[in-house]
Amino acid sequence: MSQYVLGIDNGGTVTKASIFSLQGKEIAVASKKTIMHMPHPGHTERDMNELWEANVEVIKSVLKSARIDSKDIIGIATTGHGNGLYLVDKDGSAVRKGIISTDSRAKDIIREWNDNGTAEHILSKTMQSLWTGQPAALLAWLQKYESKTIEQTKWIFMCKDYIRFCLTGEAYTEITDISGTSLFNIRDRCYDVDLLSRLGIEGIYEKLPPTKYSGEICGYITKEVAEVTGLEEGTPVAGGLFDIDAAAIATGTTEEEKLCIVAGTWSINQYITKQPIVDKGLFMTSIFCVPGYWLTLEGSPTSASNLEWYVKEYFNFEHEEAKSRGISVYDLCNEMVESIQPDESNILFFPFLFGSNVHPNAKACFFGFNGWHTKAHMLRALYEGVVFGHKIHIDKLLKFRDKPEVIRIAGGATRSDVWMQMFADILQTPIEVVIGSEQGTLGAAICAAVATKKYASFELAAEHMVQIGKTYVPHQELKSVYEEKYNYFNSVLNVLGPIWRS
Repeated sequence: MSQYVLGIDNGGTVTKASIFSLQGKEIAVASKKTIMHMPHPGHTERDMNELWEANVEVIKSVLKSARIDSKDIIGIATTGHGNGLYLVDKDGSAVRKGIISTDSRAKDIIREWNDNGTAEHILSKTMQSLWTGQPAALLAWLQKYESKTIEQTKWIFMCKDYIRFCLTGEAYTEITDISGTSLFNIRDRCYDVDLLSRLGIEGIYEKLPPTKYSGEICGYITKEVAEVTGLEEGTPVAGGLFDIDAAAIATGTTEEEKLCIVAGTWSINQYITKQPIVDKGLFMTSIFCVPGYWLTLEGSPTSASNLEWYVKEYFNFEHEEAKSRGISVYDLCNEMVESIQPDESNILFFPFLFGSNVHPNAKACFFGFNGWHTKAHMLRALYEGVVFGHKIHIDKLLKFRDKPEVIRIAGGATRSDVWMQMFADILQTPIEVVIGSEQGTLGAAICAAVATKKYASFELAAEHMVQIGKTYVPHQELKSVYEEKYNYFNSVLNVLGPIWRS
């Protein structure tokens, strides 16, 4: 009898479910978008009931597509976007809309924490920067402006922990996820009242669920969930993973020399170490899913979500053209980008639609276009600007380690050959893409395989379940072209900095 594992991934806008064999073969995939609500500038939210219904729908859909007996699914694990905030009351119902990690409503609170020394004081415990989309900042904001929300809250969840709660009825937080929130003393691996007190939110201490590790069983599919999804009642559900951990393990990042990129809603650039790296100039160090390792990360919400926004807002007849040709509108984007040579235009795009890695008030913009430029020129600039944003992060990481011989990449941008080649050319490093369309769900599936003891470790599971597909080799002749563009990009950033500050 064949056995399978189910991985569920809830990103900022899309919910996905995939069924994998224990050899990592992708059997079936299902996905569904959820609506991002923006009730005020800088606020990014989602309806938690809609989110749960999307999970029910993709589970039902993937089971139908896979044409397997749900009894053959031996384990389930969830992953999802880190940070943000999902609150439930004593009855397990949503207290308010969930908050997505691209939210920036708490920027004044972050500024205050940086100015009054709070950020520096807690750094030895949290090992990460304070930023607007973290639960620490969002809870401080809610305490100030929505105090009744805090009063009504029974449990504070991360996205994937909320979904696991819906699946099992059991309230836990998983350690890779909570270790990236600034709510947790990751140095000592515990909740810390003094840390919360320094942030002014000590009152939420009792609302933080008990912690579990990624590969621990955290409950079982309930009868009610089995009835609405088609899953088997009693199927074990693992602790799951912060999405950055899921992406890392799904690209086989189990050794220190490797570097992993995720090009999705967020620009994620990361590697693992046996000793934590603590530096106020780094974005985040967190606990990795492989015991004994830490995950060092540079990231910001500046990646492929910029393309999704552009296509939504500025493509009109292109959607119909793509449909008439039987291709995706994103395939059409790739064709347009390929029609423009790298040295043909010096338009710049700054990918700061949902936040920035250079300045808290930075705004997205195109710079330097003329009347003869077309949408194709602007799309190339957008693709390049996203990669330049990744490069800013990677340059920071390389202050603490040697340049990698190869980079493995995951995320929605991997579906674009032209974008992957651009990463290789700009970074001047070979880029390896993992086989399979959904690395997030693969990472979760690997976690489920470990939790159910089908593999003794994450390293062994990744060795058997991760397969490398295409490799993109950099074009040496484009090195100087992109170096000049990148220097131009940074010089304009330096000029814009004072404008954003004012």
